[in-house]
Amino acid sequence: MDEFFFGTDKVTSLPHIVDNMDIKRLMSLVIIALLPVTIASIYFWGLRVLLVIMVSYAFGGLIEVCFAVFRKKEIHEGFLVTGLIFPLILPPGVPLWVVAVGVMFGVIFGKEVFGGTGRNIFNPAIVGRVFLTIAFPNIMTTNWQIPFNKGLGGFIHFQNAVDAVTRATPLVMLKNQGIITPYMDLLFGRSAGCIGETFRIGIILGGLFLIVMRIVDWRLPLAYLATVVIFPYFSNNLIHTQFALGGFQLLSGGLLLGAFFMATDPVTSPFTKPGRWIAGFLLGFLTVLIRGLSGYVEGVMFSILLINAFTPLIDTVLLKIRYKKR
Repeated sequence: MDEFFFGTDKVTSLPHIVDNMDIKRLMSLVIIALLPVTIASIYFWGLRVLLVIMVSYAFGGLIEVCFAVFRKKEIHEGFLVTGLIFPLILPPGVPLWVVAVGVMFGVIFGKEVFGGTGRNIFNPAIVGRVFLTIAFPNIMTTNWQIPFNKGLGGFIHFQNAVDAVTRATPLVMLKNQGIITPYMDLLFGRSAGCIGETFRIGIILGGLFLIVMRIVDWRLPLAYLATVVIFPYFSNNLIHTQFALGGFQLLSGGLLLGAFFMATDPVTSPFTKPGRWIAGFLLGFLTVLIRGLSGYVEGVMFSILLINAFTPLIDTVLLKIRYKKR
């Protein structure tokens, strides 16, 4: 408890924190920032959400323990965040065995093969999610549900009725039918989507909390979100593309969750300030392109993975430029 409030004098493993804050406190504050979204997800999708989260923690935690025992090292707190973010980026009706497979794959191939916490170059939650999207496309694109929105909602229901729930997400509806979901529905969770991505007002509040607490550098999410808003406008007017308008792009899919909670991962995002601007611009550019031109309606996860891969190069080039000027 003392370490949470006052930090620690110990030299921790990566990611190294530049102020009086250790990894335990950092991860705890991220969990706190995710609480509004997590509670809202139970209201919208039912008590089954708790079961999905438990499966994620159980099977992902098992992998963490196995590798910790094998390496004879302590278990890091980093998985507390991964184990919560991963279920939040899954469809509400996803089978539990798929949750287990995805989180284990993400932890193993997104983190442990690189040496564990602080050594990974990819966000493990996104690695698991992308793997599931590629390996089980039908499961990951057909388990959408209509959210509860009356009374106590999902707080008193396990999940919505299976025979009355399947419908497309706002991005799919726009691409296939040209239907634009009302912005207020997108903002307050009254639309289909992944478990933790639809209550966007909660995501925004959680993201601002992380910025105020200096857990997240505002540069990367600002550059990311601004590019997503501005790029479609200029592209549509100058070269006559048909990208969705910036406001809809901003409030649809997993963009806000990705911008505040995944693209800003201190291990896999640039540590230089100019690098964060560059990463944000590239993320926004790639997200709009993938959403508008590819067969996938959601481009956030793929964009973040691609920029994760280029993060070491971005920082290396910027540091070389900086030291050459001296």
